[in-house]
Amino acid sequence: MGSWAGRLVARAVGAALTAVLLLVASTALAIWWTARQDARPASDAIVVLGSAQYNGVPSSIFEARLEHAMELFEEGVAPVVVTVGGRAEGDEFSEAQAGRQYLADAGMPDDALLAVEEGVDTLESMRAVAAEFDGRGWSSAVLVTDPWHALRAERMAEDSGLEATSSPTRQGPAVQTRATQFRYILRETAAYLLYRATGESVAGAPGIG
Repeated sequence: MGSWAGRLVARAVGAALTAVLLLVASTALAIWWTARQDARPASDAIVVLGSAQYNGVPSSIFEARLEHAMELFEEGVAPVVVTVGGRAEGDEFSEAQAGRQYLADAGMPDDALLAVEEGVDTLESMRAVAAEFDGRGWSSAVLVTDPWHALRAERMAEDSGLEATSSPTRQGPAVQTRATQFRYILRETAAYLLYRATGESVAGAPGIG
């Protein structure tokens, strides 16, 4: 009887471990697949997810996103580019402000730019954007972020009430090497699974929060 019970427990543990591994693998595959997509439907606005800025100057990751958003705007994907992201403690500028100024300096018209200066992570930012959209009667958005962040950003946007697709960047530090890509996929897999399990976001490295 003891031997039979031991085998049963071992099988149960093995099945549980297999299920966890399959979940992790399928999530990582979904992140990789979404990263390779590039959806550009006509939308109410292009939303640029914030990243680090230094005294109003976007980091290289943030700059890559902003440059890609300008490309989408010039293609006529949407009439407005929304920059989003709050101000870290001690910062003079918010991520949204820095992004908006970068686009204005690049020649984009003021009436095509909107800064939503809220959010310390992706979930807070998406909720702030959704509230802004609701007040303006908008519903659809093309999200611009790093490839590995796209799946979670889409999920959080949809959970916040937006009709969201993503057009990830194809340049910048997040896609420079295969080792970097692999590291980002692993971190995003953990962050995505945590969000699905708890409904909470994770503030951390660029593209992870």
